[in-house]
Amino acid sequence: MSVREFVVLGTASQVPTRHRNHNGYLLRWDGEGILFDPGEGTQRQMLRAGVAAHDINRICVTHFHGDHSLGLAGVIQRINLDRVPHPVTAHFPASGRRFFDRLRYATAYRETVRLAEEPVAADGVLADTPSYTLEARKLSHPVEAYGYRLTEPDGRRMLPEKLAAHGIAGPDVGRLQREGALNGVTLDEVSEVRRGQRFAFIMDTRLCDGVHALAEGCDLLVIESTFLDEDVRLATEHGHLTAGQAARGAADAGVRHLVLTHFSQRYSDPSEFERQARSAGFEGELTIARDLMRVPVPKRT
Repeated sequence: MSVREFVVLGTASQVPTRHRNHNGYLLRWDGEGILFDPGEGTQRQMLRAGVAAHDINRICVTHFHGDHSLGLAGVIQRINLDRVPHPVTAHFPASGRRFFDRLRYATAYRETVRLAEEPVAADGVLADTPSYTLEARKLSHPVEAYGYRLTEPDGRRMLPEKLAAHGIAGPDVGRLQREGALNGVTLDEVSEVRRGQRFAFIMDTRLCDGVHALAEGCDLLVIESTFLDEDVRLATEHGHLTAGQAARGAADAGVRHLVLTHFSQRYSDPSEFERQARSAGFEGELTIARDLMRVPVPKRT
């Protein structure tokens, strides 16, 4: 059975706290794992969360501030130490290649795994696989930053009552799905479109076109809310979102499940982020991220 879940490795902004590690997140999507923004300490958080180096197929870095990338060195070396049997692909802003190179080769180690570097230089599709399309959109932050979005291809949902009305059962159902028609009955007559699932990951940014494009229609949206609404001036100045801004954007985009993360150390009560998100009008499922928690991708409607 396929597993689709989001594993939170760290949720702190800028500096870790007693209860929050630097950023780090893993999306399990069927048999594949995508590691997002491995900050300092990610390798140890992986151990605590039961995430192995073998689980990583892609690494996606939104930008090169330390809390989102200093863990790259350890993660890359662990991938090689454990001799991960498959290639790993790394996506990161092209303007930060010098930082990626420094982190990749921060110390001496033996390279045993093919790590493909695929820098992001503009909005667009990064990968197109049978399971998902991965795309990037530029965000608004003091350094170049991109958010990422996975979109599953639409499928078909068979309608049992319509199959029965046409006398189609057993192996004939599979034949109809493969061939598109059977004995004059078309696939469209006995099925409906099953919308593919959508996931987006948005870190340090002000509200911008990229945020709205990435969030549109998401089943699961993971987005930063570094500040509370009363500190909106600081958020704008430093290129971040408040809880209310993130939640309003999610509500406008029709997001089903919203995960808020990347919290400033100035706040000690995480429930205030939830209160402000609800006050901003978000009515879907809401999670205030905690280190080492697991968030399932919502079931299809």
